[in-house]
Formats: sequence, C-alpha cells, structure tokens
Amino acid sequence: MTSAPRTTPVSDAVPLSPSVPVLDVHPVVDCGRRPAKAVPGETFQVTATVFGEGHGAVGANVVLLGPGGRRGPWTPMRELSPGTDRWGADVTPDAEGHWTYHVEAWADPVRDWRRAAEIKIPAGIDAGLMLEEGALLYERAAAGVPAGQERRVLLAAADALQDEARSPAARLAAALAPEVDAVLARHPLRERVSRSHDLPLLVERERALFGAWYEFFPRSEGAVLEEGAPPVSGTFRTAAERLPAIAGMGFDVVYLPPIHPIGSTFRKGPDNSLSSGPDDVGVPWAIGSPEGGHDAVHPDLGTLDDFDAFVRRAGELGLEVALDFALQCSPDHPWVEKHPEWFAHRPDGSIAYAENPPKKYQDIYPIAFDKDMPGLIAETVRLLRFWMAHGVRVFRVDNPHTKPVAFWERVLAEVNGTDPDVIFLAEAFTRPAMMRTLAAIGFQQSYTYFTWRNTKQELTDYLTELSGETGHFLRPNFFVNTPDILPGYLQEGGRPAFEVRAALAATLAPSWGMYAGYELCENTPARPDCEDYLHSEKYELRPRDWAAADREGRSIAPLITQLNRIRRAHPALRQLRNLRFHQADNDAVLVYSKRAGPDTVLVVVNLDPHHTQEATVTLDMPQLGLEGDGSVPVRDELTGETYHWGRANYVRLEPGRAPAH
Repeated sequence: MTSAPRTTPVSDAVPLSPSVPVLDVHPVVDCGRRPAKAVPGETFQVTATVFGEGHGAVGANVVLLGPGGRRGPWTPMRELSPGTDRWGADVTPDAEGHWTYHVEAWADPVRDWRRAAEIKIPAGIDAGLMLEEGALLYERAAAGVPAGQERRVLLAAADALQDEARSPAARLAAALAPEVDAVLARHPLRERVSRSHDLPLLVERERALFGAWYEFFPRSEGAVLEEGAPPVSGTFRTAAERLPAIAGMGFDVVYLPPIHPIGSTFRKGPDNSLSSGPDDVGVPWAIGSPEGGHDAVHPDLGTLDDFDAFVRRAGELGLEVALDFALQCSPDHPWVEKHPEWFAHRPDGSIAYAENPPKKYQDIYPIAFDKDMPGLIAETVRLLRFWMAHGVRVFRVDNPHTKPVAFWERVLAEVNGTDPDVIFLAEAFTRPAMMRTLAAIGFQQSYTYFTWRNTKQELTDYLTELSGETGHFLRPNFFVNTPDILPGYLQEGGRPAFEVRAALAATLAPSWGMYAGYELCENTPARPDCEDYLHSEKYELRPRDWAAADREGRSIAPLITQLNRIRRAHPALRQLRNLRFHQADNDAVLVYSKRAGPDTVLVVVNLDPHHTQEATVTLDMPQLGLEGDGSVPVRDELTGETYHWGRANYVRLEPGRAPAH
C-alpha cells in the first residue's frame, strides 16, 4: 500500500508571488550586494520584467530614494517592446551620495476600462453600465491626486461620463481627452501594488566619470642634458612651468608617475639595461631608498613644500593632480628592514623580485599580503591620507590586479567612507573578470583594452560591452598611450594614426588620457614587434622642446585642444551609456552618436591612417531624436563647416586633413 503524496502547507512554502510580479531588475551589481554607479546629472535606464494576470493591464514606475531617504521624481516606465513584458525608464540622480532604487508595479483598472470602453461603447454593448463604471474609476483616481487643477481635470471627466445630456460617444471622448491622459500618466490609479527589493546606487562626483588626463614625468621638464656633464633633473618648480600649456590644451587632470626616492640596488639603466652608471636616474616605480619611501619625495624633485606649490599652481589653472600609487618597493625601501614579513622570501632567504614573464623587474620587490594584511591595510590608508592632506584627491593605482581584491575593498571603503570625493583609477590590463571585480568593489575608473582595439568590428563590439553590459559599474578611461605602451597602430600609422586615436578616445569615452610626447607623435619602438619606446622615459630623463615643435608644426596639440573644447561644450560627450552606433558601407569608417537631452553629437571616423576612405553613412534617425527622411543642418565642430544631412549621407575623409567629422 502506498502513501498519499505529502502536501506542503502554505505556511511552509516559499512566499506567494504578488499578482503583478517584478522580476530581473537591472542594473544590478553582484546580485545587489554592491552599488551601481552614476554621477549627478547622468541618465541611465532601469529595466524590469513586469506582467499581470490574464489580459489585465499593468503599469510600473521607478522610485529613486536619495541620501537621507529623499524621494526622487515620479518616473513612469514603459514596455520597451510590445509583448515582451520588459519595462524600462530613464532616471537621473541629481546629487552625490548613497541612493537606492526599486521598481513598483500594479494592476491598472483605468486602462483596462478604457480598452474595453473603446470597443463596447461604439458598438452599443452595455454602454450605460460601462460609462458608470468609468465614472467611478475616475473619481477613485481623482481622490489620489493632490487638490488643484489636475484633480479638477479628472473630476470633470467623471462628470462628463455621467452627463446623460451628451451622447455616449461624446461622454467617452471627454474621458479620453489628451489632458486627461496626461494627468493619469502622472497619477495612475494603482491596484495590487507590488515592488522589487531596494538596490544600491552610488552617485559620485563628475570627475569619476568625465575628464581628460595628461601624464608626464616632472623630472624631464626642465632637465638639462649636456654631453660630458652629469644630467640635471627637472624639479617640481620647473615642471610647474609646463602646467599652463597642459591646461591650455583643455586637460582636467595632470597625472604624475611615482615622485618618491628611487632605489640604487639593481637600478636599471637606459633602455631597461641591467647595469646602470653613477648618473643613471633609475625607474620611478622602484620606490624607496635610505632617503625615504612612499611618503617622501625624491630630493632631485625638491621638497614637500615644492610639491605643495605644484599642486596649488595646478589648482589655479583648473587642474587636479593625480599621483601614481604603486604598492611595491625597491630593495632599498625602509620597509625591507622594518617589515620583512611584508615580502615573499625564497628558500635561500632572498626576497623574490617582481616578474611579468618574459619581463623581469630585478629592481622591484612585490608585497606579500598573506602575512600581515591588517598591517598593510593600515599603512596603505595612512599613505593615501598623507598625500590627500597635501591636496591629492585622485590616485592612479599601479597593477591593482596583482594584489588581493579583499585588500583593495577594505582600503577603498576606509578612504571613501570619509572622503567620497577621492577617485581611484585601476591600472589593470588583465583578465576581464578581475577588471570587472575591481570596478565593482570600489575603483571609480578603469584602464581598458581600447589601446588594442583598432578595427571597426573590434571597436563596435568592445564599446557595446563597455556602454551596455558593464556601463553601470565599470567606468573606462581611454588612454591612447602610456610609458609602457606604444601600440603598433601608432608605430605604423604616423601622424594620422595619432589624430584618429585621439578623436576616438575623446569622443567614445567620457574619460580619456595621453602620455606626454603623444602630441609630438613619438612612435619609435625599442625594437620591432615591441610596444616599448626607444630611449624610454621610464629609464632616463627626456626633456622636450615644446616651443620648437609648435613653431615647426610637428605638434597635434591644436587638434587635442579642439577635442577637449568640444567635450566640454557638449553634455552628450560627458556620458558613456548613451553611445549608439550607426551604419556605414565601408569597414574603414566608424559612425556613432551620443545624445543627452537636446544635445546630439554624431561622429564619423576614418580608421585607416594611410588611405582616403569614402562611404555612405546611414543614420538611425530615432536615435538622433529625428523622424522621417528629411534633412537637418549639422555643424562640423572640427572645421566649422555646415552640411544638410538626412538618413543617407556621403562622406569622404582624407588622412592628414581631418581625422573625422
């Protein structure tokens, strides 16, 4: 004899689903355990799956709650594609701080009634009853509207529905008038309301999303190299003389590689040679000597007072100073003796130097985090606060992916918990999972693979990912080059390649950056098939004659200045998630747009630095806020020329003249 199947009591079961479920709310980071990100004024889309019972009409809206529980504006959602049950709405936080958002959904009895009334009343089916039901619903809806004109509009509609002096058609028409629709859109009658869980949203200052970065070595600015004499390093004071030109090009952040004392043990010579002479300056990332560690400045650069003066001068010019934070040491760093437990020791007692095969860094000791994580966290926070006290609010973190994620999570939480305006840029050219994780746990910005994405398909695929899939938590910073990276595209393409990559970086991403010398189109590699620069500035002083380059027309600084001016003038270029691609019938021509409110920027780029390219560009007009096949005037911000463009347009771009429209 078999027993009857056991019935689970309702009290023991999973909680019952609401009659109007809200599922799969997006954006969401780490299942809601970490916040999505935005800056004030940045618009992003919240989506959710919403559906009801049978054929009943449903509605949904997004609720933003700002710092202190301040409720944001009512944001109704719409079904993104009919029949998909996927709803969405654009929301815009207006202040920094910790926010939450959730989705509310409900049954919409007024819309159900309107849908039925539009069929039954013209057909004479239960017209009187339908009109009476509608009047009752409108009165209920009016009760939920604050006293004033909008409530009067709904009550007037209810009166019209009950006005037997009018025909049924006229009574219905009065209830479906546009002004009634507008009030109901803002104040719908909601039944059986359900809601999603609260999801966190971190709104940070605008520089976390938008800015132009310029990297240079202070020791090279004002340096003196004379044959037969020891080299003379530039200083903070001579480097400050370069700041007006950097600000004049429209940059927002000036980023300095490490400014600390450099070790002498295993010091690298020119071009990464293993032997150095007495006058070789060493690699700034080999931090630490008897003169100090991460909280000291290299004596050749000056004093802390000189650094403070540099920061003040930058501020006067509207520039923020970003410091490189490289958590590693030379063999001469004070930590090696004071904290031997912070390093990995080999069986023979020696400390293992850093490696990134095939590269070897004999002049650098990496940190071992497994022995004293609390001590390293405390010291790291102390160092960061030391430089914050000297006016630094932006840090470019060197190779964070080689340190434990838990370490950075603690450090960033401690610093940003008291100083939310401090920005950390993750220099992590590594696996996508690690890059995404670093962004999720708190890094405000991230280096990316942009440097190696050159073709139309590569750029389209990668930017679709960055602006969509990861756009709600990973903010890219498009550096066109670095002291370590001279991409093959720049080596082979000459000046037109430099112009193309600057135009792409400055308009595809809200944040972009360049390393000094880019404006001079420096592109000589150390050897073929290598991304290192010949006579790299990492190993030696490299003063440049900026004035001569300008006089001789060798500099693309005028183009860079134009690009940064355009970025500042157009709110659309200050955002990431508004990027949309358009069609061109030539694989060498990339077309994309960004739109923010009334501001729309369209960009057409010739990706081929060697040849003139022609194409027919086909625009997605609704993405540009346009309709139909008519033409509209467009102004090329690079040349000042005006054209009339429609859905299909012919373009011709010649390298060396203009990298883009």
